[in-house]
Amino acid sequence: MNDDALRRLVEESWTALEAEEVTGARRLRVSQLPVVVDHGSLAVAVDHDGHRHVLVPTHAHSKVRSGPDGPVLRLRKRALEDEETYRTYADLACLQEDFSDLFTELCIDVLGAAEELPKQPVKALYRVLDRWKALFRTQGTPLGSEQLAGLFGELTLLNRLLVKDSSAHRVWRGPEGHRHDFSAGLTAVEVKSSTADEGRRPRIHGLDQLEAPEGGTLCLVWFRLQISTANGSGTGFVTLVEQALRLCDDEGALLERLSRAGYRPADADRYRNVRFVISEERWYPVDPGFPGLTSQALMAAGVPVSILDVEYTIDLSGATPAPLAPRQVSAVIDRLIQESA
Repeated sequence: MNDDALRRLVEESWTALEAEEVTGARRLRVSQLPVVVDHGSLAVAVDHDGHRHVLVPTHAHSKVRSGPDGPVLRLRKRALEDEETYRTYADLACLQEDFSDLFTELCIDVLGAAEELPKQPVKALYRVLDRWKALFRTQGTPLGSEQLAGLFGELTLLNRLLVKDSSAHRVWRGPEGHRHDFSAGLTAVEVKSSTADEGRRPRIHGLDQLEAPEGGTLCLVWFRLQISTANGSGTGFVTLVEQALRLCDDEGALLERLSRAGYRPADADRYRNVRFVISEERWYPVDPGFPGLTSQALMAAGVPVSILDVEYTIDLSGATPAPLAPRQVSAVIDRLIQESA
């Protein structure tokens, strides 16, 4: 069915639903559409207040993005039940009649995107919403070489998490201003990357960056990166971004984090030739024997903590502290996934 036919069907369905008798305040009048995805058919609906809705089927245990939440659009998870079925949906509603025409066009986009991505219709919904919100913002200040290396390291870990859980982008907290790059419950990970040929000397920002979550654990990951040529070995920076977007279940949320980290899709061509080879990777438990300066250590030593904007470098070049074994690294990654559920 082409867009014009879908548009007529959607408008006619809403008009027919609006003509039906108003039911209870929490009920919807629903009309199924001929757009079928893995968990059922998409539908349109009208609520007690006359607001129009488009319903995208989702699994009962799946999460739905929190927002938008008014004044024009509202997105939330909704369960609908009749005498024969119980289904859950991502429910997108238009709360202002003045925007009905635009909402129709948005819904047509949602229907088309869901047909193209039937196994992940909610991801298709997010993709349309994010495009309409013009998330592809104008270009900002280009990322420098150190910033690119740092973000490459974080994306490397993020993709390993996303392979195990498509919602794992939620534990990538660094772009939000969190003290640790990755944090979920009691487990946190700080990622440090360098293109230096010698030594392991990560720069620490603040007195709390090496403080573990209360009652939890913190690891520091060290990546040594080698800059590669455009056609050389290694992994392309943009390739890593595209892989993360493909693996995650909410492109918009990840794009927002990338934007806060300094990367925007409009800048992709600028970084297309940036490639790195990971020549060394070490995971360190940040325990009492780990070198560092923290508020807790200063307080324990009886030193008043009244210093601001602290930055310092630690040296991990020697044999100590000892890095984690591969099985211990896998256990940390598994804990991050489990605690984020």
